[in-house]
Amino acid sequence: MPGENLSRDEARERAALLSVESYDVSLDVRSAVGEGQAEPRTFRSVTTIRFRCNEPGASSFADLVAPGVTAVTLNGKDLDPGEVFDGARIALEDLAAENELVVDARCAYSRTGEGLHRFVDPEDGEVYLYTQYEPADSRRVFATFEQPDLKAPFRFEVRAPEEWTVWSNGAGELADGVWRFAETKPISTYITCVVAGPYHYVTDLYTRTLPDGTTLEIPLGAMCRKGLAPYFDADDVFLVTRQGLDFFHDHFDYPYPFGKYDQAFVPEYNLGAMENPGLVTFREEYIFRGKVTQASYEARANVILHEMAHMWFGDLVTMVWWDDLWLKESFADFMGTFANVGATRFTNAWTTFANRRKAWAYRADQLPSTHPITADIRDLQDAKLNFDGITYAKGASVLKQLVAYVGQDAFLEGARRYFKRNAYGNTRLGDLLSVLEETSGRDMGAWSRKWLQTAGVNSLTPQVLLAADGRIDELAVVQEAAESHPELRPHRVAVGLYRRTAEGALERYARAEADVDGPRTVIADLAGAEAPELVLVNDDDLTYCKIRFDEASLATLRDHLGDLTDPLARALCWSALWNLTRDALLPARDFVGLVLRFASRESDIGVLQMLHAWAESALVHYVAPQGREAAGRLLAEGALRELRAAEPGGEHQLAWARFFASTAADEADLRLLGDLLAGTVAIDGLDVDQELRWAFLEPLAAHGAADEAVLAAELTRDDTASGKRHQVRCLAARPSAAVKAQAWAQVVESQALSNALVEATIAGFSQASQRDLLAPYAQKYFEVIARIWEERSIQIGMDVVRGLYPAFQDRPETLEATDAWLAARAEAPAALRRLVLEARDDLARTLRGQECDAKAVTG
Repeated sequence: MPGENLSRDEARERAALLSVESYDVSLDVRSAVGEGQAEPRTFRSVTTIRFRCNEPGASSFADLVAPGVTAVTLNGKDLDPGEVFDGARIALEDLAAENELVVDARCAYSRTGEGLHRFVDPEDGEVYLYTQYEPADSRRVFATFEQPDLKAPFRFEVRAPEEWTVWSNGAGELADGVWRFAETKPISTYITCVVAGPYHYVTDLYTRTLPDGTTLEIPLGAMCRKGLAPYFDADDVFLVTRQGLDFFHDHFDYPYPFGKYDQAFVPEYNLGAMENPGLVTFREEYIFRGKVTQASYEARANVILHEMAHMWFGDLVTMVWWDDLWLKESFADFMGTFANVGATRFTNAWTTFANRRKAWAYRADQLPSTHPITADIRDLQDAKLNFDGITYAKGASVLKQLVAYVGQDAFLEGARRYFKRNAYGNTRLGDLLSVLEETSGRDMGAWSRKWLQTAGVNSLTPQVLLAADGRIDELAVVQEAAESHPELRPHRVAVGLYRRTAEGALERYARAEADVDGPRTVIADLAGAEAPELVLVNDDDLTYCKIRFDEASLATLRDHLGDLTDPLARALCWSALWNLTRDALLPARDFVGLVLRFASRESDIGVLQMLHAWAESALVHYVAPQGREAAGRLLAEGALRELRAAEPGGEHQLAWARFFASTAADEADLRLLGDLLAGTVAIDGLDVDQELRWAFLEPLAAHGAADEAVLAAELTRDDTASGKRHQVRCLAARPSAAVKAQAWAQVVESQALSNALVEATIAGFSQASQRDLLAPYAQKYFEVIARIWEERSIQIGMDVVRGLYPAFQDRPETLEATDAWLAARAEAPAALRRLVLEARDDLARTLRGQECDAKAVTG
């Protein structure tokens, strides 16, 4: 990544000097098809930028990452590309007050999902293109001023193969072999977009009568590769889209401003989705080739609504610099769930948020790289790594707390004023706080300092004192913080009291809302209540905190967790127990035991699937090594038992089938998986479709029960892009030193694999059951990561540094090797050091968890 970084200071200086009037971008992608072209395969990009300079005579630069530049013209003067272009920047000297820059370049198609990605479908040989830019990859496609606060209108035109269709942010027309697109509103460079190829395309129309009596019409489109068309449930995508547009128009009082609304499901996508106005892109895995649970449909709806919220939070109003990335991501994350609950069939989405989304936040907020929600982003590499659990999930959690603090009406009125005042502009934290102060009457500065400008997560623990008559004399909430981040915060919480009914159900009988502030807060409204069996200190999940339990409550959960009737309360308790496990306060085998006892009674399928993931993580990372085999056997036995007991054909049966496959290790379990694949054994109602077949094949491959010939035969059966990714993963999972050496070389020593196949190879390579086989690669990892970071794109660098860290060499020596690398590489890029520090912290947490688990057994 040499020479490609951009610092905040450089961006600030350029924004003070320049303002951009317009872009005209002409791309010729006819070179995307055909054989025999040299690598890297390139396309022609001609960009005309009209811009002003506040200081005539000053110098600046434009951004472009390209193999070559044919011509550069500034204000009619030809510049020598060899002199002004260094591979990442174009030097601009002696600027006038009004300027026109024309750059004719040869840009490279991407195979890493950054820039203009080119994908060849192995099923039919068709070529598909799409762009992905955030935070700073539009410069791989056209010359640009690559920073979010230099907004401008864009006009795109594209020459493409005759049989293709091309889409961009604006509506397009084909004339004389050229696709020309309507000029956009002023937008940032990173949300411009082009999609091109023989995509399967479906249309619909959204209409709405506005308050002034006019009719708003939004043409809707949805697309995917032709090979996925048989599985594409566009009707459901459009249903959620229309529901979301209704919801946001009801609440935002600002009509959708970007004309059409296309949604493209594209291959080999690094992200979940991207909020390009008028042309949102999604990973194509949101098109389901096999049976999935309702949790998958809920997740897709959440992403659709998250991206739609960005049309206002992020596209209409954009942060000045990546410091305030939360201004769009936290809001979109919150609004995705808020709209899911308020507009769609997924009315329990806050339960998923509490259980799944916040787990991401809790983990990120306890890493050494934790940061305030309003982060210190020094450069683009910092920005790339800050698309994390804090910016998204913690930020959304804090906004949920803010809604409880100021009230929903004041919050939404603040949003409406924010849009109207800052439309097509750029903002900072203070711009939002000022409107929220207006609408709520609250001191948002104090709230912001506590919640947005400090890092770390607080723990809330109940203290219950009973009077002689058995009733509550005093109930207090104790707030604690880690030594590294000692800030205590104001929390608006609900405290729930639970006890068992005569029928055995564990139900809430009292609730009080209160402001918890400081180290100890008495909840006066609960004095005199009957003694509880369970106290839940963040009932209804109003705040962002780690829930702790008093001894009596923990004992109740050990025996009666499955008796909790409220799904959200149950999810909160599971989340709290998982945090206790990760914090080495609850032995991992105790958590596994709770899952074995009570997961079968979990009605919420999303929570159940999260429990499966946590139980597997507990087994792999936190169970003491000497107990791992026995605990794994118990999990596999429990999974098979529940698989056989589940309702035939139901989604719980499918979830237990996948969990059984992930835990299967002994000969009998592997033989059952093989028999289910062969069709010689059946479980009533279980449809072993193609996606489930691959889920069964991976453990078979990892344990040596499916060889290369078996996997090749399966690819013949499923000779698709998805099938190829699955096969690559399974091939790399085989328990052979030669296989591991080949997988390592394909990722580390070669750049032949696309981003999706790099990801699949790494996933197959790193198998928890193959610790000894992977041991030789621990030292190799530390020898190669600096070179990988320097030579590869940042996305591939992140995938390799994270994915190949020797996490399964879970012993002190690996920590020591990590510390030695960090000590010797003090001058390494901060983003690379951050990734290594995070991996080290996860390993240290693993060792603490294993120690806790071992002591519980021996003690």
